[in-house]
Amino acid sequence: MIAGEMSKGRGAPVASGRGIREDRMSDKRGDGASKAIGAAAAFAAAFVARKVITVGWKRITGKEPPSDPQDPLVGTGEAVGYAIVMGVVMGAARVLAIRAATGRMRHAPAEPTD
Repeated sequence: MIAGEMSKGRGAPVASGRGIREDRMSDKRGDGASKAIGAAAAFAAAFVARKVITVGWKRITGKEPPSDPQDPLVGTGEAVGYAIVMGVVMGAARVLAIRAATGRMRHAPAEPTD
């Protein structure tokens, strides 16, 4: 630990010689509702992304996307290309969907208590 710094745990302010700053590490624990909504958003995004990739692949290549990349009739370049496109688009869709869903939950007004 650097001299003059003192940490009080995750998310706590950190004192240093330059003043107090807020520790900006994200809290990944979350509650059950946010995890469930994030998982549902990721599932929906993956479903939509897969459909979009399939339609796009058909339009661009004129062929059906490879259903089994290990099939000897599928060229190596085609199999690798499809895997790269699928991985990038699915990963990006998942991240964007989860961030949008949890962002809306964070900024939603609190329910009034009786």
